[in-house]
Amino acid sequence: MTLAYWCVLVAAYLPIVWTGIAKFGAGGRDFDNAAPRVMLAKLDGWRQRANWAQLNGFEAFPPFAAAVIIAHLTSVPQPRIDALALAFIAARIVYGVFYLMNLATLRSVAWMAATGCVVALFVSAA
Repeated sequence: MTLAYWCVLVAAYLPIVWTGIAKFGAGGRDFDNAAPRVMLAKLDGWRQRANWAQLNGFEAFPPFAAAVIIAHLTSVPQPRIDALALAFIAARIVYGVFYLMNLATLRSVAWMAATGCVVALFVSAA
């Protein structure tokens, strides 16, 4: 399995890190496993932003996974695919950290970097 495929696996589960922070960030004292979505909707501050980072992570995943697979299928050089996939993961981690820290402009820059990696994968496959 290629490094880029491992990055797809990481990207698939990275949002769970942010939801874990949202749910258990305050010691989990208000976590309600019977109705986790209701509980998440009531969060505020950095825990709410962690939940939003989770939601955005799930939105960012499908185009990234498709881009990696399409790049592989069209024989884009493996080092390029791996580098762009790693850069995507790094940008998504930074994005989540900036979201937690409420640094909106930097968060947007990280989002654009990750999105740029996806676009670069598609363009490389063209």
